[in-house]
Amino acid sequence: MSLKARITAATTAATLAAASLAGPGAAQADVTLINAFEVPAGKQAEAITAWEKARDFLASEPGYVSTALHEAITPDARFALINVARWESAEAFQAATKRMHAAGIFPRIDGLTYTPALYRVIRTDD
Repeated sequence: MSLKARITAATTAATLAAASLAGPGAAQADVTLINAFEVPAGKQAEAITAWEKARDFLASEPGYVSTALHEAITPDARFALINVARWESAEAFQAATKRMHAAGIFPRIDGLTYTPALYRVIRTDD
């Protein structure tokens, strides 16, 4: 299975899992995307540029709330980059990423792997 197919499958599975966990009437509930990137040596700038293209596209999509890209501060971190984004619903995220993939926004980068999954808050420090 190609990397694009694996990512699409993982995104779809995460979206469906998040939607089923959210329960009835949760279509408008906030969901959080956490996407961990394993970045090969020398490819970080390219990965960030690709993320920026994806961010710019997704920011104009219905249901988008916000996003932030995090960079590891230790050189031995497994995930050099972590994206955390908020969406109004799992359905909005799924529709937007489907359009993004169809438009070919995120370029293929040799050796780059990423693992997107949707989450919902179940506990806070409040």
